[in-house]
Amino acid sequence: MKIFLSYSTEDGAVARKLASQLEQAGFDTWDPAEARFPGDNWALRIGKALQESDAMVVLISPKAMKSESVRQEVEYAISSPHYKGRLIPVMVKPTKDMLWILKRFPLVTVGRDLSEAVRQIASHIELGFELTPLAT
Repeated sequence: MKIFLSYSTEDGAVARKLASQLEQAGFDTWDPAEARFPGDNWALRIGKALQESDAMVVLISPKAMKSESVRQEVEYAISSPHYKGRLIPVMVKPTKDMLWILKRFPLVTVGRDLSEAVRQIASHIELGFELTPLAT
């Protein structure tokens, strides 16, 4: 199963550690920072990676929630039936500005033990999940 990682460059160190542990758990990860090559058509590469991925892990932090590319990637995943039940927000740094729609998804929090976050992510990806209903 291929996982698309969406995050702010500020969260790159956590993203790399998370990608490494997800790969050790048997997942194929697509990390935009690792996929950059000079002269690439970046929009085309991102689009292709989004189409080829089965799940998305989006790292939540104040910078990520202000990132236009993170927002666009999340919008793509939300609108694609291909990602249904497989969009996993992962809290790296608390923020008041979390996209409202992500509050409906099960939230994984990165603590001191990254392996626990990886276990939760793997469980959500393998089993899928239902969105929580909107409050009325």
